[in-house]
Amino acid sequence: MARKKKNGPLKLHPITSFIILIVATIILSAILSLFNISASYDSVNITNNELSQSIATINSMLNSKGIKFIISNASKNFASLTTLSTVIITLMGIGVAEETGLLQTVMKRRLGKINPKLITFLLILTAVFSSIVNEVGYAVLIPLGALLFLFNGRNPLAGIIAAFAGVAFGYSISFFVGATDMSLIPYTQSAANLIDDTFYVQMTSNLYIMIFSGLIISIIATIITEKYLVKKIGRYVSKTKDDLDRTKEIEYLDLQYEEQKKLKEEESEKKGLRYALIAAISVIVIFIYMIIPGLPLSGALLDKTQEAYAYQLFGETSYLESGFTYMFALFMIITGIAYAIGSKSIKSDKELVKKLTTRLSELGILLVMIFFASQFIAIFKETNIGTLIVILLTNILKALPLSGIVLVIIAMIVIAISNLFVPSTITKWSIISPVLVPAMMQMNMSPQFSQFVFRASESMTNGITPLLAYFVVYLGYLNIYNKEEKRVYGIRDGIKLMMPYLIALSVTWLAIVILWYLVGLPLGPGAYPVL
Repeated sequence: MARKKKNGPLKLHPITSFIILIVATIILSAILSLFNISASYDSVNITNNELSQSIATINSMLNSKGIKFIISNASKNFASLTTLSTVIITLMGIGVAEETGLLQTVMKRRLGKINPKLITFLLILTAVFSSIVNEVGYAVLIPLGALLFLFNGRNPLAGIIAAFAGVAFGYSISFFVGATDMSLIPYTQSAANLIDDTFYVQMTSNLYIMIFSGLIISIIATIITEKYLVKKIGRYVSKTKDDLDRTKEIEYLDLQYEEQKKLKEEESEKKGLRYALIAAISVIVIFIYMIIPGLPLSGALLDKTQEAYAYQLFGETSYLESGFTYMFALFMIITGIAYAIGSKSIKSDKELVKKLTTRLSELGILLVMIFFASQFIAIFKETNIGTLIVILLTNILKALPLSGIVLVIIAMIVIAISNLFVPSTITKWSIISPVLVPAMMQMNMSPQFSQFVFRASESMTNGITPLLAYFVVYLGYLNIYNKEEKRVYGIRDGIKLMMPYLIALSVTWLAIVILWYLVGLPLGPGAYPVL
């Protein structure tokens, strides 16, 4: 008797998965609210360093207030999710650069001779350090990663995965003081002042270890991508068999014509690149001038209400911080149009708009996915379930009699788990810092070291939580570039592809933190793991 073939795990479309998560969150909130689940925690006021106790309770989504929130905020949740605007703005810029032929030419002429493994490393390295301007790396580098691999004859799915992994698992790193530092330091400072009111945390206190970590994380992620992921994903076929046969026939019959056409195209491409280079340099000079203070009409992108230049550049109200995605898109549009003028790849503005419209039409499924993801994220946040989990885990950490390396390891595990439910850096650190920083200071560990422990731990699980707003963008691009008609990349698939990175990079983060502490190397200028 023939055995029945076992069915594999149920494959759900991401939209279906998000709907299920929404329903589950609503039901869970009602159950937890029914039992009056709550938790108290200490919070520190970053303006006066005073400690106060707060209580977090569960908000049910199955009462009149909850139902009103779900219905009345659906449009607001969708429109206010920064993911939506950054993706559309970014793709307009990339779309112009692609449709004019600029990206293809640059990648063919400048990157074609570079070792593919080096290209992967540079992509991941850029992704890791992109958090200097918050989450812009997700919006910019995921589509660029796809095109970078595609135009170099490789599977764009691998480029999408590598770029997302680089940004997610290296999110808290930057090669210089950036937005993350601006967010963390006020809470680290206030928490440290609970023990020593004279202690001061410099903005560069994690600089050395961040640069080292960024390089190591990029190398490990590149090895995973090249040795495992590229082989698992396989080759990418962008043409059908008929297309390939037709191409071979044309090349055979019109070889001489094709050779002449190729020479003409090369000359046009060279001219287009010259135009694009001039435009690129001009735009970059203007942008740089806009972040230099003290010159005539300069500093337009700085928040001049702040005194410190770093806060002017990367603070919460910095124009550079909020407008970087638009500036990137503008850069791509201007250089793309310059290339089109020089190479004559586009005959008119109507042709460009038509091509760009066709290109952006592929985003339909992604926009629908973002809508349901935005509802899930907003509803989950409104329930306070995630915040309650972070508080409970932090209270457990506070109650356990831990010291030394054991404290560091348990703290990293607690923060990594917390990040699954609350990806927001500020929300987590505002709850955890009043507990972790004083506890580690009492063990002779510096607040700067506590801050880096948090940064490393947060990065460990960023790539596997659907509550991360850009996780849905990652899934969306996987499905846009997926050529297997019967396959859909769901939430489970997206997490599964991240697991090799999660395991290897979590071990790497733990090793970096522990070894740095044991050796006693400086974290940054004047900052060490111990007091």
